[in-house]
Amino acid sequence: MSKTVMIVDDSASIRQVVAIALKGAGYDVVDACDGQDALAKLDGRKIHLVISDVNMPNLDGISFVKQLKANPAYKFTPVIMLTTESTAEKKLKGQEAGAKAWIVKPFQPQQMLSAVAKLVLP
Repeated sequence: MSKTVMIVDDSASIRQVVAIALKGAGYDVVDACDGQDALAKLDGRKIHLVISDVNMPNLDGISFVKQLKANPAYKFTPVIMLTTESTAEKKLKGQEAGAKAWIVKPFQPQQMLSAVAKLVLP
């Protein structure tokens, strides 16, 4: 059974690049254009991993991760932040919210896939 990864990014092109890499590696993909959209799509189905941008309209990535982790069904879902942000302060906020990894754009799909493979829920 394939694993499902949610991609949350307000950039359609980033969602597309990430989705192509993930589907090529055998993952199912759910995509969302911001944190609010992502929360609306968390309907109880199993999400094995979330890849989220930080800077998004409506609900930013850090706030989204906090809300995700507050939901008992997704409390243990690993999160990778995929962002242009690289400051230590932002990374710390991401970690405090519950993010497990931080990948800075532009990224290599292979680098992202290896992080996904390490963190994805069994």
